[in-house]
Amino acid sequence: ADILLWRNKKISGGMFACATVIWFLFECTGYHLLTFICHSLIVSLAISFFWSNLSFFVNKRFIELPKIELPEESWMQFVLLLRDQCTCAFGIFREVASGDDLKKFLYAIFGLWIVSIVGRWFSLLTLVYLIFVMMLTVPCLYEKYEDQVNAYGKMAIKELRKQYSQVDEKVLQKIPIPFIKDSKHD
Repeated sequence: ADILLWRNKKISGGMFACATVIWFLFECTGYHLLTFICHSLIVSLAISFFWSNLSFFVNKRFIELPKIELPEESWMQFVLLLRDQCTCAFGIFREVASGDDLKKFLYAIFGLWIVSIVGRWFSLLTLVYLIFVMMLTVPCLYEKYEDQVNAYGKMAIKELRKQYSQVDEKVLQKIPIPFIKDSKHD
């Protein structure tokens, strides 16, 4: 929380600068993440290999690389969490696709459509960078201007509700839905 609210300006600024450099490296120069990982591994393997072979000639001891063992419990917790999230996502997809709730269906279609439009504007890396920058700036700005944001938020919600009621009255209620059973016929 201290980092997101810029209470420790050095760490927050460092994270922001690091994210900007990474974004610039990958997005603006055209360098790709997989290529970067492979090149980094090539350089570290080459340095380790040559150091281990040259250490014999210069009478220096080779730096022992630690044996890395990943704990099974941590991986099982991660896999179970991932499984639970996927199950939840598939459950939501099934609920929306079942055709029981037109509102949820339209919200889902609208949300996915908006995400697809935003996806055309930015690459995935740029989108992740923008989300990271927003995570670093929005909480700090909200804390500073909380009263004004809340006032504008209330006005926006009021206007959105008014617009939704007009769309609901003029469009949504006039859509015939033949597959929903009428309670009068039961």
